[in-house]
Amino acid sequence: MPDSPVAVVTGASRGIGRAGALALAEAGFDVAISARTVREGEGRLRASSVRESGEHSVPGSLERTAAEIEERGQRALIAPMDLLDRESVLSLPRTVLEAWGRIDVLFNNAVYQGVGTMDRVEDLTVGSMHALLTGNFVHQVLLIQEVLPHMRQQERGIVINMVSGSARYDPPGPPGEGGWGILYSASKAAFGRVAGGLNAEHGAAGIRAYNVDPGSVMTEARRARSSTDVYEAAYGSAPAEATGKVVAWLATDPGAERFLGKWIFAPKLCSDLGLLPGWTLTDTFAA
Repeated sequence: MPDSPVAVVTGASRGIGRAGALALAEAGFDVAISARTVREGEGRLRASSVRESGEHSVPGSLERTAAEIEERGQRALIAPMDLLDRESVLSLPRTVLEAWGRIDVLFNNAVYQGVGTMDRVEDLTVGSMHALLTGNFVHQVLLIQEVLPHMRQQERGIVINMVSGSARYDPPGPPGEGGWGILYSASKAAFGRVAGGLNAEHGAAGIRAYNVDPGSVMTEARRARSSTDVYEAAYGSAPAEATGKVVAWLATDPGAERFLGKWIFAPKLCSDLGLLPGWTLTDTFAA
């Protein structure tokens, strides 16, 4: 409906971004969605390491997510974006404001995918370090900067940033053997400091920012890379919908303010609040 609040979700063609977009639509939001893959069948995953060759096909698309949003009775707006393309990042909020005139929630779910993500220390290059830090931190901050003036003007707004447990814990093994690339975890650690800064600087203006950790989620991208996943075996796997429901709850429930300044582990909060009927956190799932 035209009077509905508006959410912007990045990386919404599949996985947690799609789940968040659908949960927000079910909560009454019109949803603007961005990602690189617009049409079904076009999804390609870039190699995440110099030790990996070729690309992988992956299901999901913005067109599919948009159709599912509209099935839930809300408007969908497709705005393609690549985290390495500065102009596409800057144009996303402008496109939404021109089309719908408001942005109430920004869910920063998109993540850089490419060489460097799962590389070992000796394999890192200046190029891969610049690309990953640009996609996972610099351009994410630019996106927030573009949204802030509007949120300040309307004296309200919610920013939800996707963080990662890899930013808090040392890897138990090398990348691909139970561990993760230190460049990826470093970029997520940097991004994990943004929400606290936003609350300190703009909380008085009605803006709230949250860090949400999805835990281990077997997304379409992870499944496309390998049918056997060492991380699922080691850490378990929560459904993407668990994080999606938490995102919608943070965007709508006044009680969510008690989580300001906290690292929100989405599977536990979803289970504690009973947000996803039929699913609960198990003892085998590692936080």
